[in-house]
Amino acid sequence: MRELIKMVVVLTVLAAFSGGLLAGLRNGTAAQIEKQQLEFVKGPAIKKILEGASNDPIADRFKILDGDVERNFFVGKFDGKVDTVAFESFGKGYGGDIGLMVAVKLDTDKIVGVEVTTHSETPGLGAMAKDDPGFSAQFKGFSITEPVKVTNDDGKVNAISGATITSRAVCKAATNAGNVYQKLKPQLSEKIKEFNK
Repeated sequence: MRELIKMVVVLTVLAAFSGGLLAGLRNGTAAQIEKQQLEFVKGPAIKKILEGASNDPIADRFKILDGDVERNFFVGKFDGKVDTVAFESFGKGYGGDIGLMVAVKLDTDKIVGVEVTTHSETPGLGAMAKDDPGFSAQFKGFSITEPVKVTNDDGKVNAISGATITSRAVCKAATNAGNVYQKLKPQLSEKIKEFNK
């Protein structure tokens, strides 16, 4: 019995030490991980949907706390005026969550562009949501305040052939982005004023 208690104590101490070490490692590398994500995952999508911006949207960004979630917003300056923001939203796809970067023009509430950032979809089928520029181009000009749906669900987005679940997930991510946008628009408008000074 004494050996069993000793073994439980040793295992508890080792588990606590390992957990603390991993938490410290995660906190210590959080800034580097964010930098790598911005450069290689989110950055290309942001630059593509905010193409033509006279500023660097990656550098011009801010965060807003949305409940327990801290959201990053990337700012686009066009014709001398900062009036566009891009941010990431998610939808549940066939292989897991699909990340979608959505850019919105604040004065019209219209989608400027969307790009898939992350996915685990089937190569050649669902992966086309990221690879097919014609699919993402369909979202441009949609109102961010209205739900986005595929044509099979009485919407306006043509689904990718053989990947309806993925197409619905991207539409759901766009709709989720609309919900976030509507909830945070007053804060977004205030933050944007700082970039227009």
